[in-house]
Amino acid sequence: MYGIMEALDNVLHFETAEAHCDIPCGIYDPHLAQVAAHTVVRMDMLIADLAKSNDMTPDGRNKMIRYTMIKEQHAELCKHEVRIIWGDYFKPEHAQANPELHTLVWDIMKAASKAKQGTSMADAEALLEKVNRFAEIFWKTKNIQTARVKAPYPTEKDIVVPKL
Repeated sequence: MYGIMEALDNVLHFETAEAHCDIPCGIYDPHLAQVAAHTVVRMDMLIADLAKSNDMTPDGRNKMIRYTMIKEQHAELCKHEVRIIWGDYFKPEHAQANPELHTLVWDIMKAASKAKQGTSMADAEALLEKVNRFAEIFWKTKNIQTARVKAPYPTEKDIVVPKL
């Protein structure tokens, strides 16, 4: 099949198609990364509350395991969503206009890993702050203003939203 297509290309000279992602959908949004970071914060809050209650019953241990599992899954989801936008959406001109971009992505990867390793609220909040900054840069590349608002989640932390 490849040989046939190559022969046809030699005769017809097909135009080369290029896409910025695996499926050029054009739909990118840092919202999932932000929600994932909020979830990491929330799970650390629940873990801290459970630790204070000293509940070592099977139900208490089960909750601790579930909170930890969800925290780690969402830290990884946060990394995944940021990697996709960084790798598939951002272009060299975006990085040139936002010199902190590559370092910020690296910092998010490290912050998410650190948030997975422990239950420090400071680590979880640092991850959220970095992801919020990433969202600001993302929307800036689309010439859309943003606002930091109190999220409607139990974390009561900021989230960056586009002003549409």
